[in-house]
Amino acid sequence: MPVLKIQTNLVLSSQEQQDVLKAVSRLAAKELGKPERYVMVSVETAAAMLFGGTDDPCAFVELCSLGLPADQAARLSAMICGLLKESLNLDPRRVYIRMSDHPANLWGWNGETF
Repeated sequence: MPVLKIQTNLVLSSQEQQDVLKAVSRLAAKELGKPERYVMVSVETAAAMLFGGTDDPCAFVELCSLGLPADQAARLSAMICGLLKESLNLDPRRVYIRMSDHPANLWGWNGETF
C-alpha cells in the first residue's frame, strides 16, 4: 500500500541504492504501521534536477498510502529527511516531500482494489 519514491540528482552506486531502498522500506513500514511486505520503494538517481537555481545535491520524495495520517505529516517529513541526511548526506533544506492519502477503492493491487 505505501509507495515511497525518491528522485535525486546524486549519482549512487548500486550498493548505495540498495542500502537506501532497504532503509526507506523499513522506515515506511514502521512509521506507517504497515507490513513491509506491502511497501514499495524506488529510487531514481542522476536525475537532471535544480533546486533554488542550483544543481547542488537535492531530492524530491513522494509518499502515497492508504490512510496516510495527516496529523503525522511533520513527523514523517522529519524522519524521511533525517534518513536522507544520514544515508546520502542530503541537506534537508534541499528536499521536498509530497505526501498523499488515497481512498482504498482507488488503489489497485492483484487485479482488484483495496
